[in-house]
Amino acid sequence: MNPLLLALLITSLSTSTIITMSSNHWLLAWLSLELNTLSILPIIMKPAHPRATEATTKYFLIQTTATALILCATTLNVWQTGQWTILHTPNPTTTMLLTMAIALKLGLAPMHLWYPDVLQGSTLPTALIISTWQKIAPLALLMMMHNHLNTSTLMALGLISALVGGWTGLNQTQVRKIMAFSTIAHMGWLMMALSLNQELTTLTMTLYIMMTTTLFFSLTTTTTKTISDMGTAWPSSPTLMTMTMLTLMSLGGLPPLTGFLPKWLIMKELTHAPALSTL
Repeated sequence: MNPLLLALLITSLSTSTIITMSSNHWLLAWLSLELNTLSILPIIMKPAHPRATEATTKYFLIQTTATALILCATTLNVWQTGQWTILHTPNPTTTMLLTMAIALKLGLAPMHLWYPDVLQGSTLPTALIISTWQKIAPLALLMMMHNHLNTSTLMALGLISALVGGWTGLNQTQVRKIMAFSTIAHMGWLMMALSLNQELTTLTMTLYIMMTTTLFFSLTTTTTKTISDMGTAWPSSPTLMTMTMLTLMSLGGLPPLTGFLPKWLIMKELTHAPALSTL
C-alpha cells in the first residue's frame, strides 16, 4: 500500500476514535464511528487475499448494522427527550438498544461469532488494531452512558462473554483465533467492571491493551501463526519466546503477573457490590 495512503488511513482511524471519545452529541459520535469503520476496511483488505476480502465484508456488515442500531436508538431518544446529549439517555428502551449495538461492535457474546473469523482473515498488525484501538471508541460511549446502563444486562453480557471466550478458545490451534477468544473473554471482564466502577474499567482496559500489544508484537516478530510455530521459534529466539509465554500467562490472569491485578480487583468489587442483591 502507498505509504501516504496508509498514513491517511491511520490518521483518519486515530482522529475518528478521538472525536468519538470527546463528543457530547450522538450524531457526531455516530459520524465518527462510521468514519472509523471506513478507515479500517482498506487496512483489513490490504493483503488482496480472498480470506482478507471475506474478513472485510464481515467486518463491514457487522459494524454497519451496529451503527444503524445506534442511529435508530438515538433518534428514538431525541423523539422522547428532545436532546442529542450522550449523557442524557434515560429511556430504558433506548439504553438497551444502544447497549446491544455497542456489544455487537465490541464482539461480546452471544454476538461474537463474526470476531474470530475477521481476526483470522487479517494480518497480525491489523488484528492488533482491531483487538485494541477499535475497542476504545465503543467503550468510551458506554462509559459516558454509565449512569443510565442496566446493571443486570451488563453483568449477563460480561458473564456469557467470559465463559464463551474461555471455553471456546480451548480447542483452537490458530494463534489469531486464540487471541480473538481471549479478547472476547476480556471484554466480558470489562463489562462486569463497567457495571461496578469506572476507574477500575479504565485500569482493566489499559492493562489489556498493553498486554495484547506486547503479545501481538512478539507474534509478528517471530511470524507465529499456529501453536506449533511457537515450538519452532524457540531455538532462534529463546528470550523473546520466554517473554511471550509470560505475557500469555499474564493475559490468562496468573496470580504473580500483571494480568491478575484487574481480575482480582473486579472479583473484590463483585463480592462487595450492593447492586448484586437486586439482580
